Amino acid sequence: MSSRSSFYAKKRVFITGGAGFIGSAITDRLIQRGAVTTIGDNLSSGSLKNILRIWRNNGLSYKKNTHGYSAEGGHKFIRINFENYEHTRKALNNHEIVFHLAANFGGRGYIDTHPADCCECFSLNQNVIKAAHQNGVERILFASSACVYPHDLQKNYGSEYLLKEADAMKNEWANADKEYGWSKLMGELTLQAYNKQYGLKGVCTRYVTAYGPWENDTHAIIALIRRAVQKQDPYIVWGSGKQDRDFTYVDDIANGSLLACEKISNAEAVNLGTSTRYTIRETIEMIFEILGWRPKKIIFDRAKPEGVKTRALKIAKAQKILGYKPEYNLRKGLEKTIEWYLKEKPRTSETII
Repeated sequence: MSSRSSFYAKKRVFITGGAGFIGSAITDRLIQRGAVTTIGDNLSSGSLKNILRIWRNNGLSYKKNTHGYSAEGGHKFIRINFENYEHTRKALNNHEIVFHLAANFGGRGYIDTHPADCCECFSLNQNVIKAAHQNGVERILFASSACVYPHDLQKNYGSEYLLKEADAMKNEWANADKEYGWSKLMGELTLQAYNKQYGLKGVCTRYVTAYGPWENDTHAIIALIRRAVQKQDPYIVWGSGKQDRDFTYVDDIANGSLLACEKISNAEAVNLGTSTRYTIRETIEMIFEILGWRPKKIIFDRAKPEGVKTRALKIAKAQKILGYKPEYNLRKGLEKTIEWYLKEKPRTSETII
């Protein structure tokens, strides 16, 4: 803990998308490690409440200003659209580290029904990476995704194959998961190009099916929890229920990200997951058991998208280089998430699931 704390202490860190689910968790840890943080977000999917909650939890007083909010200790929030390059360049000025999490995204339903919106990530990623270089940023973390991996490695139910980093460019060919996956893969290649040509230090962290408190219900785990809490019967599940995922609790994602930004600087990619897969059927049964309720009827709606049939990441590289070790199995993570949901009773954000 002490080495990680000293690395970020007094560093000026900019977090794009810091009002979001993962971004706010990372910001929280940066503050705890002594960093001076600036959050930039357009609040299209993130929430100002996330930022103010983190500041309050860290004992920071704050006030509104003409550009957003400021908190004691030099922490800031600015509302910004990163598709505007000049605004992005000015915002990143005088920062040493950038965590780039801003993206136009949602759950599987959003990815399948908003392909043009997902394509906005191409320009957004280019702007942030270019601005980081032009401002002399020391290093940048690019939040990537398991959606960069080829379909042919994820097409069979019941697979035991763990996706490894090199698989994204298998035999020097790529086949990413729709427009969102391609935007993430091209973001990785952009950062690697800036590293190769200009020496910009950085790392690409590949996340897989992150979940936990403060996520909204456009994503699977929170939507499944909400339906169970509301005792919806029949209980609707998208797809066959046989699809599996490497569900990764948000604390493990955030902690792994801070380690990756510190320890990897050549812009290579690293997986952050658990290497353990659960089917959706297994997951909902675990949710029912924790809540002590089960519907009389479960409907698996195959007309709805379920994504790839299987997805789990090999994390040997993160374990070796970062000392990364996930602390949460699915049961423990679901218990924490359900506890939060019952306490906070979040309003639904679900629009298409």
